[in-house]
Amino acid sequence: MDSENSKAVAPKTTASGSFAHARLAEALSELDLDSSEMTVSKMAALASPCFYHKKFDKAVNLEKVLDEMAEDDTISHSRLMQTATSVREIAKQLQRRPIKMAVRNIMIVTKARDNELVHLTRQLAEWLLCTPRYGSDVGVNVYVDHKLRKSKRFDMPSLLAKDERFHDMLRFWTPELCWTSPEKFDLVLTLGGDGTVLFTSWLFQRIVPPILSFSLGSLGFLTNFEFAQHQNALNKIMGDAGMRVNLRMRFTCTVYRYQKHAAPGAPQHIEAEQFEVLNELVIDRGPSPYVSQLELYGDNNLLTVVQADGCIFSTPTGSTAYSLSAGGSLVHPDIPAILLTPICPHTLSFRPMLLNDSMLLRVAVPRNSRATAYCAFDGKGRVELRQGDHVTIAASQYPFPTVLSQPTEWFDSLSRTLRWNNRGAQQKAWDGDEKEDEDGTTKDTGFDIDFDNDEADRDSGYSAEGSITGDRESPIRKGIVLPFP
Repeated sequence: MDSENSKAVAPKTTASGSFAHARLAEALSELDLDSSEMTVSKMAALASPCFYHKKFDKAVNLEKVLDEMAEDDTISHSRLMQTATSVREIAKQLQRRPIKMAVRNIMIVTKARDNELVHLTRQLAEWLLCTPRYGSDVGVNVYVDHKLRKSKRFDMPSLLAKDERFHDMLRFWTPELCWTSPEKFDLVLTLGGDGTVLFTSWLFQRIVPPILSFSLGSLGFLTNFEFAQHQNALNKIMGDAGMRVNLRMRFTCTVYRYQKHAAPGAPQHIEAEQFEVLNELVIDRGPSPYVSQLELYGDNNLLTVVQADGCIFSTPTGSTAYSLSAGGSLVHPDIPAILLTPICPHTLSFRPMLLNDSMLLRVAVPRNSRATAYCAFDGKGRVELRQGDHVTIAASQYPFPTVLSQPTEWFDSLSRTLRWNNRGAQQKAWDGDEKEDEDGTTKDTGFDIDFDNDEADRDSGYSAEGSITGDRESPIRKGIVLPFP
């Protein structure tokens, strides 16, 4: 692999990029690919989505995937694994079949500035290190944020003093380690809210280990495990029960810069920043007072010209985020689709819609546009799109695997966070003919309405038995003429 391809492993950076992106580019450029076979194997794992088969080979039935694509005789295995169809089939089988594998290296992602979460991180790390696993009298290797190395609340010296072997088992992760060597981690635990999960997605821009999220934040669409039950949950996952994984769709978003004075024969657009997005790509007008005018292309065909404050391109996972606030629909994460949601459109006929996940979208700022536009990738890396620039959105071949807490966890998260379909008060049922007193005796309450003599006192509802004869007949069957307005 040449140096140019190695730079595609993580987001590219420009002079205006963040310091973290610069550190990433520097770390990748310093990789010596010829130094050892181990380094070559790392980069090969980064470049191949078949990493999932290496990890989950017992859970995925590759033969079924190949059989379903048998009608295309020209497709190869490497090409097959890059299709959205194969990723969807893998996702279905990972949910149906529990994955049983040895989890020996666990990474913990938390908010280092939250004192309470630092204490919980220390508690979790100590339990993972001390709990015997896989025939050993000690636990597994634990990676924590390198910012906690000197934290007094984390108190690393007292933790290492419990056992000399912990000096080799307690390790620290950095963004560079996540970008270059994601295969080191068998499982990632997040302590926080949905923002912590999105940060984890940013850390792993290509290959992502399974993510298990504990709910310790303000939002919980993606955090479906209770920290109070972390020992039971991890014992099951690291034991015979295994884990069920849901492969959540991500976007690969690439910014292309227009070269006004490009040399003859040279491309007019050069590739700039690139991000893997879990929630959404937002393109808005920024500080400009003018309505955004954006050209939207689908598979290189002009679909429409967006005239709005902006538009949101959301994954099904991100349907509960900004897209929902802008009027978009709730979409189950298993549905492969791209959500297009306009932000305050200039035309009322421009409504939210679902697009095919295999479509390559391109959003361009016209060269004669009055103003520029701004992109935000999962709320990070805000980038300006100048006249002539464009950004592409495509379904990523590197999905985001999350550990399932239970089959209905998505609906449970809606009920918990949005109070979805919850009424303030439930409709009362009829009291019935009998009522139980406090002493356990029953008495006949009955109805004190004379149904036989006063027809006006009857219930206006229809009978459960449907139309019947006698007094319950409809007005038309009785010959009553109904007035018409």
